[in-house]
Formats: sequence, structure tokens, C-alpha cells
Amino acid sequence: MSQERESASVPHMTRRKGVPTAPRSWKQRLFQLSVFGFRAVAGLFFDRQRLVGIYFDDSTTGWKWVLRGLLFQKLLGFNRNIPWPVSPLNTISVPYNIEFDPDDINMFNEMSGKYFQNFAAPIRIGKGTWIASNVGIITANHDPDDLKRHLPGREVVIGEGCWIGMNAVILPGVHLGPRTIVGAGAIVTRSFPEGHCVIVGNPARVVRYLPRAQADGGVAPK
Repeated sequence: MSQERESASVPHMTRRKGVPTAPRSWKQRLFQLSVFGFRAVAGLFFDRQRLVGIYFDDSTTGWKWVLRGLLFQKLLGFNRNIPWPVSPLNTISVPYNIEFDPDDINMFNEMSGKYFQNFAAPIRIGKGTWIASNVGIITANHDPDDLKRHLPGREVVIGEGCWIGMNAVILPGVHLGPRTIVGAGAIVTRSFPEGHCVIVGNPARVVRYLPRAQADGGVAPK
């Protein structure tokens, strides 16, 4: 039997990238229709390109954040200039100067204070990174000779799959490689571009190396 004949013999199945999948239930179809409507309405207040990913396409969680955002951001004015849902307890200096994956929008919606100071340089956050409460990420320090001024900004880059513990501070110019674990309360003053490590203290230092996945092509440094 030809492939075309086989496909035609199972009309109740749908295909995704050549693999047969079960048909959607009426609940799934209703949810997808609701998502289409929610995105159309929410797009009047937020950037539609931000209203995608696991919290919007496969869950109602993101839409609850949208409703909260309409109240706190658009009506009450907390983070009004941010074009995606953000907790009123978080601070983002410049919304267009921060990069993150849509699936990680949860980092901005936890009811805990986080400070993303990026008016002077970009903050780039890799996919799958988690950021705990009261973390500060800073791209420009005050000028010690004139505290009314800031020194030139330097971008902060956080790799994929990192974990930034509670009350940690990441200072200007820091680059953290993938799977960098920053201990609670750590002050990160320099870069750890190789990643795959646990750093703690003030200033932060490596206390443990993490095994690399085989796909990374190597073993943890000694």
C-alpha cells in the first residue's frame, strides 16, 4: 500500500512533520479559539509577539498575567511602558533593551521584586534561565567621582539554563556561560563565560564545576 493510500485510510488522524497525531478534542479546539480571541484583544494593550509560548499557547497562566497587567500596568500605571505582562513588584528600565525567550516570561511575573537596570546597555538572558526573588542585574554603576552621573554601560549576558539565586547581584559587563548557578546573595563582579559551574560569595568565585552534557563536547574543567 502506498504512503498516500495509507494516509487516506486514516482520515481521523492529523499529521505534524510527517508523524500521525491524535485529533484535538473539542476542549482543545475551544481553548485554541479562546487563545485567538484573547490574543486579539490583549494585542490592543501589549505586544502580540510577546503573548506566545507555553504560558499562552498551552496554558491559561499567561492570560491571567494579562488580566493582572491590564489592572496594574495599564490602569494603575505600574510598568506602564512595558509591552508585555509584568508583576508590579519588578522593575525594568528599558523594555526594548532586554532579550529573553517567550517561554521564560514567567521570570517577570512572579510577585517578587527583581531589578533589571538596562538603560545604559542590553541585558541578554538565555533560554531556560531562572531568576529568583530580589535579584539585581545592573549594566551601569554610579561614577565614584560624581554620584549624579553613571559610568558607561556594559552589557550583561546570561547563558542558557542558568539559575540566579535570591538576592544575588550581577554587575556591569558580566557574561555567564550556560548552566551557571549563582548562589543566594552572591555579588558577581566578573565573567564566567565557560559556565557549567556554581559560584558563590562576594566577590563570586567558583566552588564547584558541573558535568557537561555530551552535546557540549567536553568535560568539566579542573
